[in-house]
Amino acid sequence: MLTAGKTATVSTTVTEKNTAKAVGSGSLDVFSTPMMIALMEQAACECMADSLEAGQTSVGTQINVAHTAASGLHATISATATIDSVDGRKVSFTVMASDGAKEIGNGQHDRFIIDAEKFMKKL
Repeated sequence: MLTAGKTATVSTTVTEKNTAKAVGSGSLDVFSTPMMIALMEQAACECMADSLEAGQTSVGTQINVAHTAASGLHATISATATIDSVDGRKVSFTVMASDGAKEIGNGQHDRFIIDAEKFMKKL
């Protein structure tokens, strides 16, 4: 059931493949902002996964985050998404990421529940 307060957390390890240098969002071997955002979205998807009906999925429609601290190679990054509200098909989340020692990012994220087949036919 999609209700306010429901949470999910996912994790990854900083490797050469998800650094700012590797993804083109900077020149340093630190966890990149695009990969932090992707991890936050993954946490939101995980939070919704057991509540969707067959054929449904969700799409991200808005994300507003701050990347507040750097994390180096081999750090374990965890992202948590917490449902703030559910308004019809719109689900709003507070998202947060940390590297175990400190918070590295936070913000808001919205997703909409869609019928996957109908969505793809509109492309």
